[in-house]
Amino acid sequence: QVQLVESGGGLVQAGGSLRLSCAASGSIYRINLMAWYRQAPGKQREFIARIDSGDATYTTDSVKDRFTISRDNAKNTVYLQMNSLKSEDTAVYLCNVNVRVSPLPYDYDYWGQGTQVTVSK
Repeated sequence: QVQLVESGGGLVQAGGSLRLSCAASGSIYRINLMAWYRQAPGKQREFIARIDSGDATYTTDSVKDRFTISRDNAKNTVYLQMNSLKSEDTAVYLCNVNVRVSPLPYDYDYWGQGTQVTVSK
């Protein structure tokens, strides 16, 4: 089993910054892909960014000029640096990791519990 603990959310004024963290622990042989999603009230879950085991990243166009994803493999942690925040960024932010839990070629997806980000105008 793999556990994900997110942190770094909170209330911030428009134009401000936040840095989200998501730390993975448990039965981890290798972490493949790490990603961030968000879900605003009444809306579908939205993909934000992903980073693979070679540190290649992809960020959705709507935030790519403001958000940066990174990872620390030694800490099994993925980060999301969010700058120039807007009210429309208000949502629950969730991390998602794809993990190999043993040397056998089976990979599993896990989700964090989410961290609330609220941006005031």
